[in-house]
Amino acid sequence: MAASPHALSSRLLTGCMGGCVWYLERRALQAPPGKFMRLFRNVHQQWITFQHFSFLKRMYVTQLNRSLNQQVKPKPEPEASSFLEKTSLGQDNAAIYETRPLSPPSLSLSRKPKEKELLELEPDSISEGALNVGKDAKEEKQWKEMKLHMDDLPGILARLSKIKLTALVVSTTSAGFALAPGPFDWPCFLLTSLGTGLASCAANSINQFFEVPFDSNMNRTKNRPLVRGQISPLLAVAFATCCAVPGIALLTWGVNPLTGALGVFNIFLYTCCYTPLKRISIANTWVGAVVGAIPPVMGWTAATGSLDAGAFLLGGILYSWQFPHFNALSWGLREDYSRGGYCMMSVTHPGLCRRVALRHCLALIALSTAAPVLDVTTWTFPVISLPINLYISYLGFRFYADADRRSSRKLFFCSLWHLPLLLLLLLTCKRRPAGPADPGQLPS
Repeated sequence: MAASPHALSSRLLTGCMGGCVWYLERRALQAPPGKFMRLFRNVHQQWITFQHFSFLKRMYVTQLNRSLNQQVKPKPEPEASSFLEKTSLGQDNAAIYETRPLSPPSLSLSRKPKEKELLELEPDSISEGALNVGKDAKEEKQWKEMKLHMDDLPGILARLSKIKLTALVVSTTSAGFALAPGPFDWPCFLLTSLGTGLASCAANSINQFFEVPFDSNMNRTKNRPLVRGQISPLLAVAFATCCAVPGIALLTWGVNPLTGALGVFNIFLYTCCYTPLKRISIANTWVGAVVGAIPPVMGWTAATGSLDAGAFLLGGILYSWQFPHFNALSWGLREDYSRGGYCMMSVTHPGLCRRVALRHCLALIALSTAAPVLDVTTWTFPVISLPINLYISYLGFRFYADADRRSSRKLFFCSLWHLPLLLLLLLTCKRRPAGPADPGQLPS
């Protein structure tokens, strides 16, 4: 028995779509053709209305989520983020902003007037906040001129002139003046110390002026006044000029022309030879040692007015002492010097750096032995200075053999107390001038 079309369609089609087809087939069998077409048109219009409603619902949810995602996240505060709602209370030119928590998105297609006002105010507030943040960031990145207070000026000028190094220069000059033969002249001593100190301040200030771009790359020198902008380059040059001119004038006319000429030569050697050589050749270490050896010679010439063997002996002691001192210091600053672009023995020739330090430690023993030969000290000086010279030579040998940071630090800190103690022993064992003969004694 053949199945009817109604039974066949009910078995093949299920679900909502099958029910619709079954309903249409049943009405088509019972109704005339004209009525069937109107029925199909009504069902089709209902299906289009349902699709349109679903599309509008998706558009509303998407637009609402987009407006919520465009909000700028505020800085973390104990309170939750909220909208600012402007409501009038009937007062003239008065506005109060209230906080309202975010409400979950609703599926209704209608929006209240207040919600529309909030969505219109949000882009304005977001753009204003972004502009304020951008202005603050731009102000932080811009260079700001540092104000110079008069209370900070003495400390800044002291760091600009390397006051500790200047004190060492003045002390070695004073030692040279005191070791020179002849009576001790206090006015000449004070003028020599003051003039040498001013010349040292000038040379150190000019040195920092030339090395600003390179000092900024080194941890050891990045806090210098010119690098940090605490003082202008013009003021630094003016300070150097105000120190150099009276300093050289005091040494030339207050002491003697020879001492003044040595002061001019030392400033030129430090600023125009040693400073540029630091980026060219390792010979800068030897030139810098000559610069450090001149101040005791200036003290000797200030007292005697001439260059004697004792002046060269003192210069030689200072010359040799600087190699273990500086080579040990530069060994621990190799990364800094390479970052700053300086050509130092510890960076380019580490083996030579250790050998030179050891050689000049041993040279201090020979120079101490030569002091009584040149009638600068008595023979007691080589004996009592031998222990400290042997100790620094031993540390120099350990630095040469180990070549590590620990041995370099020991040698450096030993050099800090070795030089003052050696100069003190020189003054203690100074050869006194022979006293005048007794006028009552008759010649034989």
